[in-house]
Amino acid sequence: MFLASSAKPIDDNLKNLVEKIEAQSSSLSVLAARQLCYSLRQNTVELTIKEPRQFNVLEEFIIRAGIEFDPAPTSDELASVLGLDAVFVKSTISTLQSLQTLAVTSPITVTTEGRLFYEKGTVPQPPYAVQIYAVTDFLGGNITFQSESLSDVTIKLPDLATFVNIENKINNISSLPLEKIQEILQDSNLAFHVPEESKIVTAFKVIPPTQIFWKTISLFVIFDAIEDKLSVQLRRGKQILERESNWLESLLNQGKISLPALCELSDATINYAREAIFKHKNDEIESRLEKIRQQTLETSQGEAMAVQLRDGEIAPAFLEVLNSAKHQILLYYPWISQAVVDDKFITLLQKLVNNGVGILIGYGIARQKENEERSIPPELKDKLQSIKTLESLPGVQIFWLGNSHVKEVIVDQQIHLCGCYNQLFYRGGYLPTGESVYKVTIPEVVQGAYQFFDYRCQNHVQQLWKNALQNREVELAIEALCIWGALGMEDMGITEIEANNWLELVPIWLNVVIQRLRAKILPAGLQTAFALLNKFSGEEIFIDLLVQGWRRVIINIAHQNPQTAVDLFSNGVWEQFLRLQIVQPKESLDTFILSQNETQKPVKKKVATKNLEQR
Repeated sequence: MFLASSAKPIDDNLKNLVEKIEAQSSSLSVLAARQLCYSLRQNTVELTIKEPRQFNVLEEFIIRAGIEFDPAPTSDELASVLGLDAVFVKSTISTLQSLQTLAVTSPITVTTEGRLFYEKGTVPQPPYAVQIYAVTDFLGGNITFQSESLSDVTIKLPDLATFVNIENKINNISSLPLEKIQEILQDSNLAFHVPEESKIVTAFKVIPPTQIFWKTISLFVIFDAIEDKLSVQLRRGKQILERESNWLESLLNQGKISLPALCELSDATINYAREAIFKHKNDEIESRLEKIRQQTLETSQGEAMAVQLRDGEIAPAFLEVLNSAKHQILLYYPWISQAVVDDKFITLLQKLVNNGVGILIGYGIARQKENEERSIPPELKDKLQSIKTLESLPGVQIFWLGNSHVKEVIVDQQIHLCGCYNQLFYRGGYLPTGESVYKVTIPEVVQGAYQFFDYRCQNHVQQLWKNALQNREVELAIEALCIWGALGMEDMGITEIEANNWLELVPIWLNVVIQRLRAKILPAGLQTAFALLNKFSGEEIFIDLLVQGWRRVIINIAHQNPQTAVDLFSNGVWEQFLRLQIVQPKESLDTFILSQNETQKPVKKKVATKNLEQR
């Protein structure tokens, strides 16, 4: 993007993918992209499988006798009781012994395996063998099973192992215990070991020889100008290999491999690309500001879509714009000082939060956080973080984004303040100091500023969520959920909760939703949250919080638009509410909804509305 493609080592067949990566953001540039290959090991494995069949009447009597009679009978005694030929009974017992249902002893003794089959009304059939293929991937660090052999395709690409030592940390498959083989089979989604159906793999053996196959892999070196970060990415096709990428990047950081050796990318090339990207990024910001200046000159006073504010005009306009917020305020400043964040400012922000406004504050002028010279005073940060929603969630999120000299405020994606006014920085800026700010309501200009801020916030929250997942840190997860809520992306929060089965966070997510409802916006993601109801047993330690959260969500929706609340209950949702005692058995849907807003007339089912009122 920022360097001519001829100046970057990029394989021809990766150019389209490089363009797609760079198209994700103006801050991304792929400095190198090449294809490599690495080896896989394949072994033929013979499985011994035992499956059940329904037992016949005599088999049932024999097994029941071994379980229920005390003492257990001999074959002759059982034949006498049943009035059958002893030879016939002994023959059936012999068959059951060969199937490991009965022990080879007298009197009749049922094995543990036999009891398990008997409980399901079955006995095992004679075992049979099948052959499958075990593929050992040392790069991926795993073993998988598949029914078909890998294709033996000639690949003429450099071997990744030439540049990187791919350690063999996987045990030879023949040395693995049977339990591990059974586990891998289940993870491979092959229906050979299905304990719930009494289909059991009872033994395995590896049949030589071991075969070597080659797999293609793509390596990308990507520079993010916003993060001032160089990252290495391994992909298989379009799929990003997260584990393998982190491993390779760790080796690079430790100096165990070098980029010049791996992809012919020198330090000089990297530094040149970095400076070119930063120049492009700063030019982009300046271009945006210059466009605003031109719009200001061209806009008539009557249109008032872009106006310049100076000195004493700025503080009142700043407060007026903040007070106008209905659902969102985004602020970005190079640094923030204690001079302005006083009790009056905190009170204003608290009032906005109480009305459902999401507030995000980004700061930082340095390219990297560790190089930031002016950190926020702890007491100032404490003041901002003391602002809470009515559910005691963080009302203002403040975090380092860095690398911008522009001061910006974006309200409801409709009003944009930008310029040199120090409303939140070093001197406070209440006295006329020759400063100026542009107030812009031109939709495309406001959206351009918003998208720039939004992208950086999303990068921040994704890393925050990733850190939260590593050790299941609830406080970090709450921060992430609140930022997604402030960005109007609460559906991302519930999607991640579902994907990572972190159900304890659902009550917290519901409180984020309630904050959005205060801004009279029907949150996204409710249907996903409804679908999660069947995952709760009702015995969870946090079930009371879940019940309270759902009741308050529905009450808030019903209070503003009872028809919308009614339309949410479909596909068994009301039944789940009853099961989890979110509503009481005596309550009907109509009485529950209408009791929240008795002034509304009875409602009839119709197509659900998307918003409680226009955003």
